[in-house]
Amino acid sequence: MTRSTLALLRDFVPIRPLTREEAMRIAELQAARMRELLGLDDDALPTSAIADLPRIQVEYVNALPVSGATHWANGRWLILINSSEPETRQRFSLAHEFKHILDHRFIDVLYQHIPEQDRSAYIEYICNYFAGCLLMPRRALKRVWGEGIQRPRRLAAHFDVSEAAV
Repeated sequence: MTRSTLALLRDFVPIRPLTREEAMRIAELQAARMRELLGLDDDALPTSAIADLPRIQVEYVNALPVSGATHWANGRWLILINSSEPETRQRFSLAHEFKHILDHRFIDVLYQHIPEQDRSAYIEYICNYFAGCLLMPRRALKRVWGEGIQRPRRLAAHFDVSEAAV
């Protein structure tokens, strides 16, 4: 029996409070490993890379008051994405919500040392960092930068993300 992608990505996480640097490094390692497990190259990530995983269901909702949300229900993860936002934002939100799924099991341990009033913003920052790493891997970003793609608009187009994400 092979282990699930979720289990393999969760293996990177030590079950203890993480410093900010550790949380960011683990997020980057998880993103790189996910791309490797799925056989993806260094360029634009197809949304199917997440949507086609077992026990993950993605729904696009027009009237969603937030960019994305994640919920465990009926034996699967449901990721809701705001379909009224630009497609590049939807891709980022999907990757961001996937990181919430990765961290869910141990969220109270990993970030317990962060003051409660700051915890939510801290977790959102780590999820954003993961989304950036998954959609724009460091190696690919350095490669295309060296090839002369250095303006935010061109980088965004290359990786199919927003300029804000770049």
